[in-house]
Amino acid sequence: MGIKKPQPKVFYKMHVKTGDTVQVIAGKDKGKVGEVIKALPELSKVVVKGVNIKTKHVKPQQEGESGRIVTQEAPIHSSNVMLYSTKQNVASRICYTFTEEGKKVRMLKKTGEILDK
Repeated sequence: MGIKKPQPKVFYKMHVKTGDTVQVIAGKDKGKVGEVIKALPELSKVVVKGVNIKTKHVKPQQEGESGRIVTQEAPIHSSNVMLYSTKQNVASRICYTFTEEGKKVRMLKKTGEILDK
């Protein structure tokens, strides 16, 4: 038997970035709109504010401290979110276009709104 070589991390290309406004299109939180707090390209997942809330029971760490219940957002797969236009209140697919300066930017297909500044 040989020694296993460590596998390189694979980062997936995602259509969403941190700071984007998205709408959930699948799962128990379907229809909810929120902002992407964190993108995890190595898992192809995103953390959306106010979506996929999980509760965690935390044991007391020091003597005399009481335990508590912490709620936080868990990651969801990037394929379950769709970019959302806050101006026209519509979810849309994404396409790529070029500006006058020749810069490649993301654009919403339905509204023509450019996301990258």
